[in-house]
Amino acid sequence: MDGFFDAATTVSDFLWGGTWGDQRILPVGIITIALLGTGLIFMLRLGFRPLRRLFPAFGELWSGRKGGGEGEITPWQALSTALSGQVGTGNLAGVATAITLGGPGAIFWMWITALFGMAAAYAESSLAVRYREKHPDGHFHGGPMYYIKNGLGKHWGWLAVLFCIGTIFSAVGTGGMIQANSITQSAVEAGRSMGVAVPNWSVGLVIGALVFIVIIGGIKSIGSVAGKIIPFMAGAYILAALFVIITHIEFIPNAFMLIIGGAFGWEQAGGGLAGYGVLAAIRAGVARGLFSNEAGQGSAPIAHAAAQTKNPVKQGEIAMLGVFIDTMIICTMTALVILVVQGAYPSGDGATVDYAWQSTTLEASAITTAAFAEGMMYGAWVILAAQALFAFTTIIGWSYYAEQCLTYITGDWAAKPFRFVWVGVAFAGTLITNVTGLWRFGDIANASMLLPNVVALLLLSGAVVAYTKRFDKTGELPPNWAGDVWGTQESTEEELQSGHANAEGEATTKDD
Repeated sequence: MDGFFDAATTVSDFLWGGTWGDQRILPVGIITIALLGTGLIFMLRLGFRPLRRLFPAFGELWSGRKGGGEGEITPWQALSTALSGQVGTGNLAGVATAITLGGPGAIFWMWITALFGMAAAYAESSLAVRYREKHPDGHFHGGPMYYIKNGLGKHWGWLAVLFCIGTIFSAVGTGGMIQANSITQSAVEAGRSMGVAVPNWSVGLVIGALVFIVIIGGIKSIGSVAGKIIPFMAGAYILAALFVIITHIEFIPNAFMLIIGGAFGWEQAGGGLAGYGVLAAIRAGVARGLFSNEAGQGSAPIAHAAAQTKNPVKQGEIAMLGVFIDTMIICTMTALVILVVQGAYPSGDGATVDYAWQSTTLEASAITTAAFAEGMMYGAWVILAAQALFAFTTIIGWSYYAEQCLTYITGDWAAKPFRFVWVGVAFAGTLITNVTGLWRFGDIANASMLLPNVVALLLLSGAVVAYTKRFDKTGELPPNWAGDVWGTQESTEEELQSGHANAEGEATTKDD
């Protein structure tokens, strides 16, 4: 198993960092270029929409507590389901891992990833609503595989299948095993702080049982649970983090100096390591940023496609909020706690260090747990509860993503049998001990679904820009690829029968 994870680390470093072993092949990784490049393209072509429409999007979310069209869950529940996949171990363990691998400067590059990611999130989720399908059983299905199939045409079917395979791969690695593993780490660490030995398998049994209870009911059950848990857990965690930050307020300026200085190599400049430090920060920040907010990865659109709405533009703007809430708020809170709380943390051979992220014996969520334990009374148990809720909701959210991709390939019959398999995936994650290797495996898994989605987004970028600008100017919505006429815009008979023809027409529309 260690050999497998060593190989995963090598491949992961190449994809995200541009290195192969000890040799640098590219200045930055392929995925870094694809992710930031796509986000930048949409940010520019959409006229910085994520910044202009941020506050109106919150109003749309509030109105979205009730559905306004066909679908299975309300826009509020759709965002909550998407957040259940986004707000997970990336917000706790992922932030700690980013700082460990790339230094405090990695947080700055997480912010940049999120900023551009909001534009990508708008594009992919609005496309997901427009090109979704309603199957004979009455359920709605959507996401990258459907906007590839219905937006690009049958000749691109191979790309849709490739995305689905990558999503299943990613779901097992990052949506299931890593989440369950992080819950286990926090449980073991919290138990150790109280002098109690918690066996991994016992945590696995509890996780498996709870996951089964929720996912057996499908997307409506998942959306209902997520809609209740997500607002509560996010609010409670933010309040706990704020308490720690306020009680250590004098260290906040230094924390921001570490973040900015590390992002641009100012601290390493004197020692000649600035270039290496910056590249390490970018690699860790972008990789962990994607793991946290999933923007451009193609997972969140699967949830937004189930929203009860006829408006792809507004649902896309609601989707932007998931990235903002996840990274700009929750991840930032975690980072500041880790960077301001000082203590005496174990670091091997009896040595201690001042900050948890500097420890050589603490990893991933254990770093965040240790910082909170030092920063507030019962902090370890607060993080255990947050970690459990964050990771649990991610497990149930990703079960839906994997299920949708599996049924796209095999047919709807595979949905219920898969839910039993998913419980086993979650249990298996609690037994893995090579945490670093598991995270690097997760990086490869994310890349395997991100690349097909990025290709599709770029090919459909003209359509996104065209219908967005038309909606802004006239309030008209684009015709659904399947033939539903939205708003006041009329569709030709050819367009009603071919989403591909319509997408091509919009894609060739010149910007005003």
